Amino acid sequence: MKTEKSELFETVPVGRAVLALALPTVIGQVITVIYNMADTYFIGQLGDPAEVAAVQVAMPLFIFFNAIANLFGIGGASLISRSLGDGDRERARRASAFCIWTAAGAAVLYGVVIGALRSVMLPVLGATTKESFGFAKEYVFWTITVGALPTVMNNTLAHMIRAEGYSSVASVGVAAGGILNMILDPIFIFGLGMGVAGAAIATMLSNLATAVFFAFFIFSHRGRMSATLDPRAYTTGDRIPFEVLTVGLPSFASSSLASISNMMLNHLIGSYSDEATAGIGIAKKIDMLAFAIAQGMTQGSLPLIGYNFTSGNRKRMNKAIKTTMTMCFCVAVAGAVWLLTCAAPMARLFIKSEKTVEYGTNFLRIIALTCITTAPGFMIITIFQATGKRVQPLILSFLRKGIVDIPLMLLFERLFGIYGIVWAIPLADAAALAVSLIVFLPYYRQLKRSETDAAAEET
Repeated sequence: MKTEKSELFETVPVGRAVLALALPTVIGQVITVIYNMADTYFIGQLGDPAEVAAVQVAMPLFIFFNAIANLFGIGGASLISRSLGDGDRERARRASAFCIWTAAGAAVLYGVVIGALRSVMLPVLGATTKESFGFAKEYVFWTITVGALPTVMNNTLAHMIRAEGYSSVASVGVAAGGILNMILDPIFIFGLGMGVAGAAIATMLSNLATAVFFAFFIFSHRGRMSATLDPRAYTTGDRIPFEVLTVGLPSFASSSLASISNMMLNHLIGSYSDEATAGIGIAKKIDMLAFAIAQGMTQGSLPLIGYNFTSGNRKRMNKAIKTTMTMCFCVAVAGAVWLLTCAAPMARLFIKSEKTVEYGTNFLRIIALTCITTAPGFMIITIFQATGKRVQPLILSFLRKGIVDIPLMLLFERLFGIYGIVWAIPLADAAALAVSLIVFLPYYRQLKRSETDAAAEET
């Protein structure tokens, strides 16, 4: 049984199909980053480095939402696209129900745990002064304890919608939530005088609005798409949990390790000053733009690659891989050049504290180098996930964050001080990419051979 978007996966020229799926995803990811940057920007206008530092301290805990959403969202998107490519719409339906409801339960549990432990965790994460601790505690309460469910549902439902070709709808929802957040930020921060707590409430409400929009879209398209909110479709049978969790695990590991890596980064830099913590927070927020573009392009192409892998159209699948990889590389180089040349004025936009601006500028110029390695690294992991591979993307995800960069941070701080901590980030990412290429190239040659074999059989 064909879905409404089958033509996009099967017959639309590959370049157009990649753009149709990836471009809206990129736009949605970029808008998400922009509204996250808006929190830092508006809080920075208060002129207090401790408040900016508080947002950065809370960020690793917030990043873990992506881990939960990616575990069920990317794992589910891969299974849904492969099931649709195989013509099994019912399995795709059951997979979506499993992902949606299990992600919701995991989100609520995470919010409760962080709410109970935040007073213990925040000093370890870099809230080393009384001021930054108080601000971080408020921010975590609203964005994580209260905001866990809407934030995870926002991202998970977007993946479900994107898996069936409605990439533009997913991006419209994300964009609308981002715009709402940017409208609410100044109202709550300045108009109601709520400061950091106001920024957190604005973020929580915007994620809630987006999640409601996605839920309504899925409900209104029941019968026309396989994704469903019906709890009666929930199942742990038919190997669905295994397929979802094992394919989604690399993305979960990548986001989880990114969260742990950021915790270590905050902990080390937080021992210097609030200005240094605010500086790395600004640098990381700006760098997230390039990160979001790379992630959006790769996530957008996943359903196209997965669908054609399972349906047997290896020629179209390989062309989609090549097209997306070329686009990723071009965007990565442009992003690195932009961040290197515009670091100082961008850092100054966020806060007028000269010491914070100095830290932010220098940190951003170092982190900018990761643009060139992050995009192809993401793409390699996505190809493995889209084709149902489990071991390779898991290993590569562990290498990207946590395994290499944390030891390098500790070593380089001893050798080079505060800037050595930040230099560990691009060096670890380059090492991870080198290993990724070693693992990926033989597999890619195998995919190319399968295309040649299929063409020979047809003749």
